[in-house]
Amino acid sequence: MTRLRKRSAFRPRVIQPQSPDDTRGPTPERMRHAQGFVDRGNLGRGRAGVVTLRDSPIERARSRNVISQAQYTAALKYRHHWYRAGLASSLSSVELNRIFATDMTSFSGMARTEAQVFHRQRYREAVQHIGIIGASVVEQVACQEVSLEQAGYKLGWGSKPQATAAATERMKAALDRLVELWGVG
Repeated sequence: MTRLRKRSAFRPRVIQPQSPDDTRGPTPERMRHAQGFVDRGNLGRGRAGVVTLRDSPIERARSRNVISQAQYTAALKYRHHWYRAGLASSLSSVELNRIFATDMTSFSGMARTEAQVFHRQRYREAVQHIGIIGASVVEQVACQEVSLEQAGYKLGWGSKPQATAAATERMKAALDRLVELWGVG
């Protein structure tokens, strides 16, 4: 006597893409993490408002008037060149079933497009103009979103107030030089 096996109840989970009309916004936990650094906009036509979180360290510094509008604009331009140059690390995870080997076709470290070459040139000019320490602080705070406190610790300061003050002064001096270089007004 043969028994027939019952079909398993397993069904693969299908993840639906979000609708462009999705107006749920950030979760309450994410809003708490932003600590009030949010902009609320209005989409009009009876739709709910758009919530933009402004809690990166450079945006917090601007909202607290630690840096001027011109310095903030220079920081955004620096971040733009850094990102478009392909210097941001990629999001990846480890795949345990994969054999790791070097890929000779990936051109590791080289620019892949002419646009990347252009942005790398602008980025290098900026780094040379502001100096390596200033560039390090600006890159950490504006590009990698490291707090001013952590950037100050990396400069060698031991206490929180000293680390924050040192990183703030280095960043402001470097951003002033970028404002001068790029003529941001």
